[in-house]
Amino acid sequence: MILNIENLCFSYGKAPVLDSLSLSADKGEIICLLGPNGSGKTTLLDCVQGFHRSFTGSIKVCGRDVLSLSRPDLARLVSYVPQFHTPAFPYTVREVVLMGRTARSGIFGAPDREDYEICDSSIARAGIEEFAQRPYTELSGGERKLVLLARAIAQEAPLIVLDEPTSSLDFKNELMFLEMLIAFVRNEGISVLMATHALQHPLYFESDGIKTKAVMLCKGKPALTGTPGELITPKTLLEVYGVHAAVRKIETDGGKTIKSVAVFGSGSQQGESL
Repeated sequence: MILNIENLCFSYGKAPVLDSLSLSADKGEIICLLGPNGSGKTTLLDCVQGFHRSFTGSIKVCGRDVLSLSRPDLARLVSYVPQFHTPAFPYTVREVVLMGRTARSGIFGAPDREDYEICDSSIARAGIEEFAQRPYTELSGGERKLVLLARAIAQEAPLIVLDEPTSSLDFKNELMFLEMLIAFVRNEGISVLMATHALQHPLYFESDGIKTKAVMLCKGKPALTGTPGELITPKTLLEVYGVHAAVRKIETDGGKTIKSVAVFGSGSQQGESL
């Protein structure tokens, strides 16, 4: 088991955010955290990464308690793709991706030949060779997300944590990002913990045959867990988000069946599942 969370509770002062939450991820599994703003998705990610340390319960990555790990040791187990990243210096894209190897070489260690080979391989697999020598500060928000994914892959951690990773991507780059993530999960057996507002993401992963778990967080209520197909229903979306929605099956040109969610109001209309 790559990730195991048991009875996790966390509060900001007297305001509880996470209450008795338990979930787990096996090798090659994607967990998508869903739920309204303020429901605790980013807080959960921060607990897994050891940024919040005042929680109760336990969080283990590869069988090791995150609170017992040093930052370098935890970086060997968990890589991170943030929602926003503001660069401070005009490093090249290649240099930014190479920083993912710091978890292996140490802060004061110099990268060796293997580090550069893994860096360049990650850049190639992320499809960003064309701007590998450009300053990271000159890239668009969407291009930076692809660079950060390449950096996370270069880190070679068994668990990747992502916080709304496609929030600044256009349709094409969003699809590219999801396909790259699927390829890494399928080919390299990494596990993914991802917070997203896009309900189609877990449905897309599931339709591609990737083992996917959806976790619906709702402040003040127990979390709901299941497969995307089980959890993302008109009934659940009405209970958690307060909206009426339809969940429809779509046949692609290649014969693949995927599901899509259409939200059509919060009035008296009734959702349907087709």
